[in-house]
Amino acid sequence: MKTLVIDGKRVKLQIWDTGGQERFRTITQSYYRSANGIVLCYDITCKQSFNSLQRWIDDVSKFAAPNVVKLLVATKCDLEEQRVVETEEGELVQRANGMFSMIETSAKSNVNVDAAFLELATILKRQYDQGIHRDSA
Repeated sequence: MKTLVIDGKRVKLQIWDTGGQERFRTITQSYYRSANGIVLCYDITCKQSFNSLQRWIDDVSKFAAPNVVKLLVATKCDLEEQRVVETEEGELVQRANGMFSMIETSAKSNVNVDAAFLELATILKRQYDQGIHRDSA
Protein backbone atom coordinates (compact mmCIF):
# COMPACT_ATOMS: atom_id res chain seq x y z
CA MET A 1 0.00 0.00 0.00
CA LYS A 2 1.35 3.42 -0.94
CA THR A 3 -0.36 6.66 0.07
CA LEU A 4 0.33 9.91 -1.75
CA VAL A 5 -1.08 13.40 -1.32
CA ILE A 6 -2.27 14.97 -4.56
CA ASP A 7 -3.96 18.38 -4.65
CA GLY A 8 -4.37 18.16 -0.88
CA LYS A 9 -6.15 14.79 -1.00
CA ARG A 10 -4.84 11.41 0.04
CA VAL A 11 -4.69 8.81 -2.70
CA LYS A 12 -4.05 5.19 -1.70
CA LEU A 13 -2.47 2.82 -4.17
CA GLN A 14 -2.70 -0.90 -3.50
CA ILE A 15 0.17 -2.42 -5.45
CA TRP A 16 0.52 -6.03 -6.58
CA ASP A 17 3.87 -6.99 -8.09
CA THR A 18 3.91 -10.25 -10.04
CA GLY A 19 7.39 -9.77 -11.43
CA GLY A 20 6.09 -10.75 -14.87
CA GLN A 21 6.36 -14.39 -13.94
CA GLU A 22 4.31 -16.82 -16.01
CA ARG A 23 3.18 -18.72 -12.91
CA PHE A 24 1.25 -15.63 -11.79
CA ARG A 25 -0.45 -15.09 -15.14
CA THR A 26 -3.81 -16.63 -14.22
CA ILE A 27 -3.83 -14.80 -10.88
CA THR A 28 -3.08 -11.46 -12.52
CA GLN A 29 -6.05 -11.89 -14.82
CA SER A 30 -8.37 -11.68 -11.81
CA TYR A 31 -6.52 -8.61 -10.50
CA TYR A 32 -7.00 -6.85 -13.83
CA ARG A 33 -10.77 -6.96 -13.45
CA SER A 34 -10.76 -4.75 -10.36
CA ALA A 35 -7.72 -2.61 -11.15
CA ASN A 36 -8.04 1.09 -11.86
CA GLY A 37 -4.40 1.36 -12.89
CA ILE A 38 -1.85 -1.05 -14.27
CA VAL A 39 1.90 -0.52 -14.49
CA LEU A 40 3.63 -2.65 -17.10
CA CYS A 41 7.40 -2.86 -16.69
CA TYR A 42 10.29 -4.03 -18.78
CA ASP A 43 14.05 -4.12 -18.26
CA ILE A 44 16.02 -1.93 -20.72
CA THR A 45 18.90 -4.43 -20.55
CA CYS A 46 16.80 -7.44 -21.55
CA LYS A 47 15.16 -7.65 -24.98
CA GLN A 48 13.13 -10.71 -23.90
CA SER A 49 11.57 -8.62 -21.13
CA PHE A 50 10.55 -5.99 -23.70
CA ASN A 51 9.29 -8.60 -26.17
CA SER A 52 7.08 -10.15 -23.46
CA LEU A 53 5.22 -6.86 -23.03
CA GLN A 54 2.77 -7.61 -25.82
CA ARG A 55 1.48 -10.73 -24.08
CA TRP A 56 0.85 -8.72 -20.89
CA ILE A 57 -0.72 -5.88 -22.89
CA ASP A 58 -3.03 -8.38 -24.58
CA ASP A 59 -4.08 -9.74 -21.17
CA VAL A 60 -4.78 -6.22 -19.89
CA SER A 61 -6.90 -5.50 -22.97
CA LYS A 62 -8.78 -8.75 -22.52
CA PHE A 63 -9.39 -8.71 -18.76
CA ALA A 64 -9.18 -5.11 -17.49
CA ALA A 65 -11.82 -2.40 -17.68
CA PRO A 66 -11.66 -0.29 -20.85
CA ASN A 67 -10.87 2.85 -18.83
CA VAL A 68 -7.99 1.31 -16.85
CA VAL A 69 -4.99 3.63 -16.58
CA LYS A 70 -1.95 1.99 -18.18
CA LEU A 71 1.55 3.22 -17.46
CA LEU A 72 4.67 1.80 -19.13
CA VAL A 73 7.80 1.73 -16.97
CA ALA A 74 11.27 0.96 -18.27
CA THR A 75 13.51 -0.24 -15.45
CA LYS A 76 17.27 -0.22 -14.83
CA CYS A 77 17.94 3.08 -16.60
CA ASP A 78 21.13 3.31 -14.49
CA LEU A 79 22.58 0.57 -16.73
CA GLU A 80 22.73 2.73 -19.86
CA GLU A 81 25.88 0.99 -21.13
CA GLN A 82 23.97 -2.34 -21.12
CA ARG A 83 20.84 -0.93 -22.79
CA VAL A 84 19.36 -3.11 -25.55
CA VAL A 85 15.93 -1.46 -25.70
CA GLU A 86 15.97 2.14 -26.88
CA THR A 87 13.72 4.76 -25.29
CA GLU A 88 11.98 5.28 -28.63
CA GLU A 89 10.98 1.60 -28.76
CA GLY A 90 9.24 1.94 -25.41
CA GLU A 91 7.54 5.17 -26.47
CA LEU A 92 6.26 3.46 -29.61
CA VAL A 93 4.71 0.63 -27.56
CA GLN A 94 3.22 3.19 -25.16
CA ARG A 95 1.53 5.18 -27.94
CA ALA A 96 0.44 2.12 -29.94
CA ASN A 97 -1.33 0.65 -26.91
CA GLY A 98 -3.07 3.72 -25.53
CA MET A 99 -0.94 3.97 -22.41
CA PHE A 100 -0.99 7.30 -20.58
CA SER A 101 2.78 7.62 -20.50
CA MET A 102 6.13 5.89 -20.47
CA ILE A 103 8.80 6.60 -17.87
CA GLU A 104 12.33 5.28 -17.40
CA THR A 105 13.30 4.39 -13.84
CA SER A 106 16.07 2.97 -11.71
CA ALA A 107 15.30 1.51 -8.30
CA LYS A 108 19.04 1.18 -7.63
CA SER A 109 19.70 4.88 -8.25
CA ASN A 110 16.25 5.99 -7.09
CA VAL A 111 15.50 7.66 -10.43
CA ASN A 112 11.84 8.34 -11.26
CA VAL A 113 10.46 5.56 -9.05
CA ASP A 114 8.39 7.95 -6.94
CA ALA A 115 7.60 9.95 -10.09
CA ALA A 116 6.05 6.87 -11.72
CA PHE A 117 3.72 6.25 -8.77
CA LEU A 118 2.93 9.96 -8.52
CA GLU A 119 2.01 10.07 -12.19
CA LEU A 120 -0.26 7.04 -11.85
CA ALA A 121 -1.93 8.43 -8.73
CA THR A 122 -2.40 11.86 -10.35
CA ILE A 123 -4.11 10.37 -13.39
CA LEU A 124 -6.32 8.16 -11.20
CA LYS A 125 -7.30 11.10 -8.99
CA ARG A 126 -8.16 13.20 -12.04
CA GLN A 127 -10.35 10.39 -13.36
CA TYR A 128 -11.98 9.92 -9.96
CA ASP A 129 -12.75 13.65 -9.82
CA GLN A 130 -14.41 13.28 -13.24
CA GLY A 131 -16.60 10.44 -11.95
CA ILE A 132 -14.55 7.59 -13.34
CA HIS A 133 -13.72 4.77 -10.86
CA ARG A 134 -16.19 6.05 -8.23
CA ASP A 135 -17.43 2.52 -7.55
CA SER A 136 -13.97 1.43 -6.41
CA ALA A 137 -12.96 4.32 -4.16
